[in-house]
Parts: sequence; C-alpha cells; structure tokens
Amino acid sequence: MLNSICDVPGINVGHAEDLIGGTGCTVIIPEDGAVCGVDVAGGGPGTRETDALNPVNLIEEIHALYLGGGSAYGLAGADGVMRWCEEKKRGYDVGLGVVPIVPGAVLFDLPVQDYHARPDREMGYQACLNAVGDEARCGNIGAGTGASVGKVGGMHLAMKGGLGTASLNFDGIVIGAIVAVNCLGDVIDPTTGQIIAGALTEDKSDFVGTMNLYKKMAAGGPNPRMSNTTIGAIATNAALTKSQATKVSMMAHDGFARVINPIHTLHDGDTIFTLSTGTRKADVSIIGALAAEVMATAVLRAVKAAKTSYGLRGLAG
Repeated sequence: MLNSICDVPGINVGHAEDLIGGTGCTVIIPEDGAVCGVDVAGGGPGTRETDALNPVNLIEEIHALYLGGGSAYGLAGADGVMRWCEEKKRGYDVGLGVVPIVPGAVLFDLPVQDYHARPDREMGYQACLNAVGDEARCGNIGAGTGASVGKVGGMHLAMKGGLGTASLNFDGIVIGAIVAVNCLGDVIDPTTGQIIAGALTEDKSDFVGTMNLYKKMAAGGPNPRMSNTTIGAIATNAALTKSQATKVSMMAHDGFARVINPIHTLHDGDTIFTLSTGTRKADVSIIGALAAEVMATAVLRAVKAAKTSYGLRGLAG
C-alpha cells in the first residue's frame, strides 16, 4: 500500500505545476472509466460537468477527473485533459467520435504568487502525460502548489497548504482519497484538538484561532477573505451507483469537518467527487464512513508535507 488514492486498482494520478507562478493541477484517470458522484458543500464553488453527475441524468461514467488552481480561469486546464482523452479514444461514443466526460473543480490561489499564472490547456494535458499508477507524493504539488490555509487575518498571516492523499484497505475493499487543501479555516489534529496549521497572530508566534476571531467578528458584517476552497476525490473498488457515489461524497465531507474549522463557508467552494471503479459488494454507509476517515487523513498529510514557499510558512520547513 502506498497510502495513496492510487492504491485503488485502475486509478492513475498525474500532476503539473507552474512553480514560479504558484499554481498547478492534478488529474485522476480511471483506466476503464468510473461511476462518479459529487457533492458541493461550499458556498463559492468553481466546477464543471457536475450536472452530468446528477443520478437522474444520462452519463453513467467519467473518463477523467480534474482538480486545479486558478479559480474559474483554471477550469481551462480540463480542456487539455479532454484533448488527451480524445487522443486515447476515451469518451462517450457519439457516433462521429467520442466526447470525454471530465468533471472538475478549482480552488482560489490567485493571490499567492502571480495573479496571471493559472492552469491552462497545456498544463492539463501535461498532467495527463505525467499520470502514473504509483503516485503518492504530498505537499507542494499539482493542485496544491499554490494552496494556503488559515486566511481570516489576510494572506500575510496564512500558512502553506498543499495536496494530500491517503488510503485504507479492509478485506480487499480499497478506499483512497486525494485533496487540495486551501481552506479559509484552521487545520486541526483530531487526536489532540490542537491547531497545527492556520491563521497566525500578528507576530506569527502562535495561532489566532479562526473560530475565536469569528466570535468577535459575529456582529461586524461579512468577512471579505475569499482566497479559499478545498477540493478532492474519493475512489474505491466497491461497486457504487451514481446515487450511492453521491452519498459517499456527502459523507466524505465529514472528513473535512473533523480536521478543518470553519469549513463550508460562503467563501469556500468545497467539493468532493467519488469514483467507483470495481465490482466488489459493500455497504454504502460503511464506505461513506470510511471515506470520511481517509479524507481527514489526506487533509492532515497535505499540510504536514507542505513546504515553506511564496512567503507562507509550511509545516515541512
């Protein structure tokens, strides 16, 4: 086990970055397609093809999944993923050719380094070329390149976020998670209840505690901090329908809530996709509960592996 979403049979992952500009993207490619569901819990999402994943709609499987920085501009990276899929003849057969189904979501990393640096068609294509079945790296990579956490006091008091992945295996059922952690809130170790990454005090010697500050701000009008959103995916070899995959996505958001506080604010576009690649029978409630656990682990791994960059302190030094 790699402790990666790639532990799920048939899942490949690729990353591409602009390290100078401070942004990047990640693709998750199921070798034989995958049933997919999604749940959007944040108030400011940037997504594509999520309506196609509604259980009442036609599409039964996706051909790749895209996660990127760049806010709405970064959705352009999925065009490169579509190009790669079309070249491989991976897509929905429309008679004249194929139309690849590539859902995706983006996070807001524009103020971290260069506002004009965003994932584009070429970066998305390169991420596909980089996709492998044993990708397990965490930190400043892919969609987590420009990620940051704890922004209630402004970017100058935020810390470095990143990309994380994790997995678990029980009796041959494998559940993996991948996540780009770019939250407004603080990241908390659930075993101690202590903040491990988040908004810093003005002298940067301690954590301000976003919820403590929120209590003081409660009657002061809206908080303007908008540079947020945590996006990720669950994958499993358990057999799921679109409805069941959607439910697993909903339950996986509990993993966010266990280690990020606050979460799902109006200025977060938190989105989780769930991919089912296999035929193993399993209880959906159990899959969802375990998905929440593995997602929480992936979030913690993301910030623990984040290196100091772009003026943001990282836990990995």
